[in-house]
Amino acid sequence: MAGDQFPGDEGDKTVVIIMTSGPSTPQRCATPFYLGSLLAAMDAEVHIFFTMEGVRLTGEGRSRGLTAMEGGKRIIEFIRDAKRAGVTLYVCQPALLRYKLGQSLGLIGEVDHVSRAGMLADLILSCDKVFSLLKVEPAASWAAVRRVPLGYGLQS
Repeated sequence: MAGDQFPGDEGDKTVVIIMTSGPSTPQRCATPFYLGSLLAAMDAEVHIFFTMEGVRLTGEGRSRGLTAMEGGKRIIEFIRDAKRAGVTLYVCQPALLRYKLGQSLGLIGEVDHVSRAGMLADLILSCDKVFSLLKVEPAASWAAVRRVPLGYGLQS
């Protein structure tokens, strides 16, 4: 490749990462924050939207001892790294209610916005890339790397 030009280097980028994994699948909880930090360091505007079980990571004390692998870095540290890199964090308000989280139990200080589906829809419609780590069966793992319907892997 000539010079320092890389594919997709045509200007500012906005990325939305939909965080659906939570404490029941800790091995899936570090990567979205690591990628968010990396993309923010590459000057992308990054938004992580916690929904479904992912909201459980935002309850005060819930992600403090959680690690993606035994002896590894704590998930809360990945979340803090993402915040330091400039990532904006949103939490789905209806999902907070589902998991009995929210104002009375407290959220981690890193959360920027408690939002509803309309905000997620606005973010998706205004971004360049949507990324969600979904559990896929080995035979269907191709879905994570090719363009498939919105919400199923990487979409531009």
